[in-house]
Amino acid sequence: MRAGRIAVLSIALLIAAAVAAATLETVVVTHDDGRYKLTARAYMQAPREAIFVILTDYDHMGRLSSTYKEYGFLEPAPDGVPIVFTRMEGCVLFFCRSLRRVERMEARAPGFIRTVGLPEHSDFRYTLSEWWLEPDAGGTQIVYHLEMEPDFWVPPLIGPWILERRLQRGGAAAVDRIERLAQELASGYAHAAP
Repeated sequence: MRAGRIAVLSIALLIAAAVAAATLETVVVTHDDGRYKLTARAYMQAPREAIFVILTDYDHMGRLSSTYKEYGFLEPAPDGVPIVFTRMEGCVLFFCRSLRRVERMEARAPGFIRTVGLPEHSDFRYTLSEWWLEPDAGGTQIVYHLEMEPDFWVPPLIGPWILERRLQRGGAAAVDRIERLAQELASGYAHAAP
């Protein structure tokens, strides 16, 4: 009898985990005149407040992906806006790079984050990223938009295709990590509440 209850409980936990899993719904990459545009939609079973904290925590960006080798906050801009940086490393086919981005981060908690690149300190002529976080069915619907114009050569015929494949693979794993970290953070909030 006890084994039967354990089996039922195990099945219930597996079903709950499958239902609560983060979902990368779409990734669309376009390329026009040297500029890449990416739009991704995802759903996470976590509160947007916790997701917002994870996405704006540049001191711990390495938790999101192993491609982040250096990251953090720099001295704020004269107007007080936070300046963030990341250095990523990765290879796609024969093309390996270390990429540095330095950006102004503008945020309106808990639903909007924008970074705008500072090209004089980056490996990109132009970058803009935006995150929209909207509550949805007990979780959060996320729209991520990225525009970038690299300041280095990218193979023109296969660049968009490689970028889309890489982001779909790496993006799904990152979405899972963000969701897990946000759930852990939210759980900590729940335990700390009186």
